[in-house]
Amino acid sequence: MQRKIFVGLGVIIFIIVLFALTNYFYSVNRNKKNNSVSKLSFSKGVWVAPDTSLIAHTHEGDIIRYGRDLILHTARYFGPQGTVAKISNGMNCDNCHIEAGTRIWGNNFSRVASVFPVYKSRSGKLETVEMKINDCFERSLNGEKPGDNSKEMDALIAYINWVGKDVNKDIKTPGSGTESLPFLNRPADTLKGKMVYIAKCQTCHGKNGEGVLYTNGKEYEYPPLWGNHSFNIGAGMYQLSKFAGYVKNNMPFGTTYKNPQLTNEQAWDVAAFVNSNPRPIKNLKNDWPDISKKPVDYPFGPYSDNFSETQHKYGPFIPIITEKKNLKKDDEKVQKNTLLSVGLVFY
Repeated sequence: MQRKIFVGLGVIIFIIVLFALTNYFYSVNRNKKNNSVSKLSFSKGVWVAPDTSLIAHTHEGDIIRYGRDLILHTARYFGPQGTVAKISNGMNCDNCHIEAGTRIWGNNFSRVASVFPVYKSRSGKLETVEMKINDCFERSLNGEKPGDNSKEMDALIAYINWVGKDVNKDIKTPGSGTESLPFLNRPADTLKGKMVYIAKCQTCHGKNGEGVLYTNGKEYEYPPLWGNHSFNIGAGMYQLSKFAGYVKNNMPFGTTYKNPQLTNEQAWDVAAFVNSNPRPIKNLKNDWPDISKKPVDYPFGPYSDNFSETQHKYGPFIPIITEKKNLKKDDEKVQKNTLLSVGLVFY
């Protein structure tokens, strides 16, 4: 009887291990497939945002248009002189999400509707669009949450969904987010970056990064890049790779992804200079509950590696990436060999 029970347990465990192995190899193949889809989508051309003139003249259309206006002129509604609430620093969402979130490599909204809700390692949670918008208000606008149940939140989501209405789920649209520039083989240089800033950026953003207000005095035509009215240390732009990619394809004025005015090195260096200057602080104690998931350019420890905060902020990043990849390969190899050995034992 005991022999039969032992054999039965062995068969059950073997089935479980076999299922785990199947799932492992399926996941690997699935990732390869998804990568090929992403590459294919790039070969078909650049994503084009829907035409705003085609927004219906209905109640739903009015909500979408209101959402777009909130993106373009956030400070009119939520800035220091806001008509809805005074809960942000005076910047507009459009200062980071250029052309109301429709510009290629300008932090556009093309994929938001198709991706969210999505798990985010920074929070360790499944995030909704509402959570993402609230997060931007607290970080990039250095303010407070506008609230999930307001008509403004409904309008923002309606507009963002409209922008991405033609994007299929799991397809990475060409030019979404910010471009990942090739990493430098040296740390980004703040002194070189300062020279780039003086030559290319100071005219619009000011000698001290203070930005320039519109004549209405309520919102920024050229946003502050550091100081009390800029984004805080928890914003996405405080990660050097995101800021460098953003700068390369959008700055200085008149730049497009087709006609950049800065080299990759200049983009890295000027991003480093801007982010070396003081800005508002945010409590980040709840960020990255799994520290091994922190991006290589996240400038606040602790880390799962032995590289310094300075190197995580300015680079060089290639040694950090190489170590991460090697550790991942080692972990996958151990996992695979363990599953195989357990399976063979019970087989």
